[in-house]
Amino acid sequence: MSLTDKDHLNNKPVVLAQITDSHLFSSPTGLHHGHNVLENLKKVLLSLCDNLEIDLIVFTGDLTQDHTEQSYQNFVDCVHACNVTVPIYYLAGNHDEPELLDKYFAGSPFLPNKDISISHWQVQLLDSKSATPAGYVRQQALVQLKTVIDQSKHQLLMMHHHPIDVGYFIDKHGLQNKADFWHVINEYSNIKAIACGHVHGAMQLTNPLARQVCKLSKKTLRTKSSKEPEIVTLYTCPATSIQFDPNVDGVAALAKGPGYRLFYLHADGQLTTDVVAL
Repeated sequence: MSLTDKDHLNNKPVVLAQITDSHLFSSPTGLHHGHNVLENLKKVLLSLCDNLEIDLIVFTGDLTQDHTEQSYQNFVDCVHACNVTVPIYYLAGNHDEPELLDKYFAGSPFLPNKDISISHWQVQLLDSKSATPAGYVRQQALVQLKTVIDQSKHQLLMMHHHPIDVGYFIDKHGLQNKADFWHVINEYSNIKAIACGHVHGAMQLTNPLARQVCKLSKKTLRTKSSKEPEIVTLYTCPATSIQFDPNVDGVAALAKGPGYRLFYLHADGQLTTDVVAL
């Protein structure tokens, strides 16, 4: 039975788990700022398997830290060792090579789709990888996004880089073309939320900040209904690897374990979310 069928029959929300930023090494004992990242990933995957309500998982990038093919294989081996059976969708982070993700994620439970239609919802996975650690959504991707958005469905956009500054060093490597991005997002009242990885911490921010960055005029904000766009919330996600210390100008790990985020996508367009810390 498909997710669409199940959601239609029992009218329960679809439960989506976001995991991100595993930063694995070729060695299974590799440490990232003192944390065994493969063991942390295993803890997260086992926690997901214990939750029978989860319908799908989206991995929002930065699988590898040392850029080795073995690190990709370690991720896949960990998924299989934990007996994950729900579908896992994915996109590349700044550390990743999309070709290697496709190569190693070629079998079940991984799925390459970037446009996920689930009954009353459409989940879009938006590529923000650039030639640098910073993010950039290409104009072609923004144009394509506009062509695939289903106006009859509620929208959740997922990406790696953050399109609103979070207030610490990672902003140097955030989304570079924020104005172009928000110009498109603000055209659609059915975009309910954006979820990203990259910041190694759980936050909730709203798009009036982005409008200030964009310096949008009243003319730009006009829509066919002459109403301003609804507030779009940005949700950031804790990493499976380490959580950044926002008080340090550079990469430093807080004394916290791994985590992930759950989204509950309700048929009426409501979105609720929980952060799970392990």
